[in-house]
Amino acid sequence: MDGAILLFIQEFIRNDILTPFFKVITTLGNAGLIWIAISLILLFNKKTRRAGIISICAMLMSLIVNNLILKNLVARTRPYDMIETLIPLVKKPTDFSFPSGHTGCAFAAAGVYVRNLPKRAGIPLLILAILIALSRLYVGVHYPTDVLVGFIIGLALSYLAEWVVTLWEKKREVKEAE
Repeated sequence: MDGAILLFIQEFIRNDILTPFFKVITTLGNAGLIWIAISLILLFNKKTRRAGIISICAMLMSLIVNNLILKNLVARTRPYDMIETLIPLVKKPTDFSFPSGHTGCAFAAAGVYVRNLPKRAGIPLLILAILIALSRLYVGVHYPTDVLVGFIIGLALSYLAEWVVTLWEKKREVKEAE
């Protein structure tokens, strides 16, 4: 079913208008650079610093869980190597397919942003995360289940990072009170 969805996208959704758009969107997610840049910018403002710290923590967790552990443990071959007629639209990634690191990182960061920033900032960043996730399917470098699991893990890690940072803040407050 995963392969059928990708072939459907290739056959019926890809077009000359959407392709340049999704190529740019997918590139924004490369190495998590857009999310890292946003998080670093958030560190400069006292009102947004906490969101910046949490999102950096969440992205580090995503890197470890998704890219270093799960990709190598599952070792799923990329769809373009398994589906003869699937044509990737970007340079072929050399790592494994499952889960989507782009999606995991995007939702690790965007999950934090949407909960900790004003809605006028959080919602557009969440939409960007959704577009990056969809772009991985559009350009043909991930199976839908890679993206789905990347989304679930990224979002879960956004909550875990928030919990960890909150614990750290409480311990720091106790030490300062002593």
